[in-house]
Amino acid sequence: MNVLIVYCHPSKNSFTYQVKEAFVKGLKAADHSYEISDLYAMNFNPVMSEEEYNREAFYREENPIGDDVYAEHKKINSADVIVFIYPDFWTASPAMLEGWFQRVWTYGFAYGDFPKMKVLEKALFLITMGGSLKDEIRKTQVEAMRTVMVGDRIRNRAKACEMYVFDEMTRGYGNDANREERIERFTKEAYEIGRNL
Repeated sequence: MNVLIVYCHPSKNSFTYQVKEAFVKGLKAADHSYEISDLYAMNFNPVMSEEEYNREAFYREENPIGDDVYAEHKKINSADVIVFIYPDFWTASPAMLEGWFQRVWTYGFAYGDFPKMKVLEKALFLITMGGSLKDEIRKTQVEAMRTVMVGDRIRNRAKACEMYVFDEMTRGYGNDANREERIERFTKEAYEIGRNL
């Protein structure tokens, strides 16, 4: 399968980066082809312009979209699977990824009467989290993220959707004693997710 990875993290010195690398190794082991939209490395502009707002707000499909947005559309329609890899920042994805959705999920492509976006075979979310899923508040936050990402942003744009949350990964706050063991366990899991896609 052809996989588009939308990766969003500002630092290679991060657990999220390790998850992405392990997932890619799994894809390679299974002979999947892949492409990565590394939003920070691309210096993707997450800010919607007034012109873009007017296009979306008034459903003006005839108004042009930016070359960077068009490039993402082409990547999506060349893929069978889309995978989002990012950290949980205050119960949301980083601002760069929020802006990616706002600019790339355009009228006439991702929604409208005749959207040009293909229905993908699968969408995956690999999310890293500092907090613990043992805490009820974190479980509630993950359900909120699932509602936004799976329920709204993917909805009927993929035939299947899965969300994985790798928790207790912040430095400090009592996590240091088990962090290395969790890195090993979670990167193995990310590898297997890629290999078994």
